[in-house]
Amino acid sequence: MAKKMTLEESFDKLDEVIQELQGGELTLEEAFKKYEEGMKLIKNCNDSIERVEKKLEVIEQEGK
Repeated sequence: MAKKMTLEESFDKLDEVIQELQGGELTLEEAFKKYEEGMKLIKNCNDSIERVEKKLEVIEQEGK
C-alpha cells in the first residue's frame, strides 16, 4: 500500500480480500499472502478509528 488508504477504501479492499479467501480457489501460498494483506488492512482500519476516537476525545474535552 503505497499511499495511505482512507478507512472506506480499507474496508472495501478488506471485503475483496475476504471474498477471495472464501472463494476457495487460491493456492495455500496465495491465501497466505491475502491473509497478510488482510491483516495489514485491519491494522490500517484500527489506526484510522483510533485517530478519530482521539480527535473526538479532544473535542469532547474542549466542550466541557
